[in-house]
Amino acid sequence: MDKRGCTFLTNSEELWKEANKLFAGGVNSPVRAAVKPFPFFVERGKGAIIYTVEGKRLIDYVLGYGPLILGHSPDSVKEKLIKQLDKGWLFGTPSELEIELARKITSHIPSAQKVRFVNSGTEATMNAIRLARGYTKRSKILKFNGNYHGSHDYVLIEAGSAATEYSIPTSDGIPVEIIKTVEVCEFNDLDCVNSKLKKEDVAGVIVEPIMGNSGVILPEKEFLKGLRELTRTYNSLLIFDEVITGFRVSIGGAQTLYQIYPDITTLGKIIGGGLPIGAIAGKADIIDNFTPSGKVFNAGTFNANPLSMAAGIATIEELEKGYPYNIANKAAKAIVEELENIIKVKHTINHISSMFQIFFGVDNIKNYSDVKKANREYYMRLHELLLREGVFIPPSQYETIFTSASHDNDIVNETLYKFKKVISELM
Repeated sequence: MDKRGCTFLTNSEELWKEANKLFAGGVNSPVRAAVKPFPFFVERGKGAIIYTVEGKRLIDYVLGYGPLILGHSPDSVKEKLIKQLDKGWLFGTPSELEIELARKITSHIPSAQKVRFVNSGTEATMNAIRLARGYTKRSKILKFNGNYHGSHDYVLIEAGSAATEYSIPTSDGIPVEIIKTVEVCEFNDLDCVNSKLKKEDVAGVIVEPIMGNSGVILPEKEFLKGLRELTRTYNSLLIFDEVITGFRVSIGGAQTLYQIYPDITTLGKIIGGGLPIGAIAGKADIIDNFTPSGKVFNAGTFNANPLSMAAGIATIEELEKGYPYNIANKAAKAIVEELENIIKVKHTINHISSMFQIFFGVDNIKNYSDVKKANREYYMRLHELLLREGVFIPPSQYETIFTSASHDNDIVNETLYKFKKVISELM
């Protein structure tokens, strides 16, 4: 015990028992509880490696569920954070850092002319939907089955990610009146979108341009182009949720990769360098509808927090050098190519840039309904075997495997050695 009479907990099992006394389900975000027989607790991380409280070394392919494109605790980000800590970390006033980060975002994201910073991807999508409604004076939104846009009422209807992992695609506690304002289509189904938008009561269509919360699902060739054309035809706003893909699939996000430009973009994860952040970016005449220049309300004590701004600036400065994409994308490509050679059962691997996911028992995944046909139990067995060997992939079929600038050749080779070992056992 320490001087206050507190017992030191030295391993994950003890910590897990204590966590269950304090938190619902023992965690503060549900997917963390999916690790069996209980979650491991992390003490520190550096580069591509995390270390548990027991001292076990794990190669990390979860990377905080996407933000850590440079890896854990990169020196360039840490130095900028320390410098800002010396100056202070909350003022309740504007700071030069928020201007600097907004300039970087608007210089790289083609559709972004102005930005509003918030504190999470959930806040970003919630305020983007409110903004679309305020701008168009319409009440409905359209989303896609299995697209996860955070944990607020308007998007927890047919959601992906942890909502699907725990078989709660539509959360309890959402009023029927709200559910009636949300239309749902399958990803890659333009006919459905057309039929919904014809009624001309949809304020905005919100979509993950690349699905990252039901595994990885890519848009078919004409899908994003079709969304852009249909939303213009029916005077609805097109919202790209690039919380995952922004600054990951390219420095300009999925919209640069596919050259399809939305009216509003939501960002998070990478733009905060691993600290809490969210952003709504878009055309100036739309963003100007936020208070105080407009009548769509948004406020937040921690909006544009100096530490998040500093970490985001430092991260994007490294991305601008190009090397993080070269390393991360090369790592993902090498792993995917080798997995295609060594997995002998029916499967498909969806892959783009530094994102991929493995689906067993199916040979094509183009929407959320396809994902539900995959052998989830087989994937979870792979997760468990890899964890035993010191490789951490997401503990859910409905998440994404990420690589980073810290996943160099040595890390990739070690990973592939361990993949081969567990796949021979799994098969």
